[in-house]
Amino acid sequence: MTNENVCILLPVLNEEATIGQVIRDFRLEGFDNILVIDGNSKDRTREISEAEGARVVVQTGKGKGQALKQAFELIDEEYIVMADGDGTNLAKDVHAVLGPVLEGKADHVMGNRLVDYEEGAFTRLNLFGNKIINKIFGLAYGLWLEDILTGYRAFNKKAIKSFELKKLGFEIESEITIESVKKDLRILEVPTTYLARHTEGATKLNPLKDGFRIGSTIYKMARLHNPMFYFGIIGGIFIVSGLIVGTYVVIQWFQGVTRIPMSILTTLLIIAGFQMFVFGMLSDLVVTLHRENMRMLRALSEDKKK
Repeated sequence: MTNENVCILLPVLNEEATIGQVIRDFRLEGFDNILVIDGNSKDRTREISEAEGARVVVQTGKGKGQALKQAFELIDEEYIVMADGDGTNLAKDVHAVLGPVLEGKADHVMGNRLVDYEEGAFTRLNLFGNKIINKIFGLAYGLWLEDILTGYRAFNKKAIKSFELKKLGFEIESEITIESVKKDLRILEVPTTYLARHTEGATKLNPLKDGFRIGSTIYKMARLHNPMFYFGIIGGIFIVSGLIVGTYVVIQWFQGVTRIPMSILTTLLIIAGFQMFVFGMLSDLVVTLHRENMRMLRALSEDKKK
């Protein structure tokens, strides 16, 4: 195995302050096959990347998700390492991220930034949001990872070809992780160092807006993987709402006021909540059976290839 079979993928947008050094650092680690997918930068990102010897492709749409989808279709190498072009990832960590994939121990390796990060790399809001999103992911998918939003990842060709990606923005990292779980890929996390952004590089991430989109993606995609989680939350909201309305009705009744319409509403909300739980359990059974059938079919297919 040589590094010629590995493509370093750098999605960028207006990273002229850092992209040159990032490319040079990966070259020093022995990786010359570098693809820069550029989101129509307004600065000198493309010129600097080309001058450093990287292959540059301008993405046809907008958003990091669209950029990665386009890049995955272009790459033919057996292994891909995805890293950020803003200088927050250390190129020397590439060996830790790529190693398990090359050794056949994993299909998808994620660099855990939360193990070792530089002061100022995360704001308190970003750090808190990351931890909350990781917990929600664990509850929804049963896989407790430390950093599902990391941009430092390695894949083999099997993983890339199995992904069915639809998200166009920063939700793409969570979608890639979810797709890996859904496709039963071997996932592994390794510790990496995360640096603070360059002083001349502004972040494109909106903590509240993009955080909501990421959480929404995790929740919506759980519908087909963990229906009990998806419908359980809806059922819980109905039941809690019913109990709140019901409490008000009871208080009013003790005060001599009868609220018949609100009593009916209370009953309907609680019944609807329990129905959602039942629907979630039935859906979960169907999904479990489907998942087992798919595993058997994949096992049979792999046996035939052998």
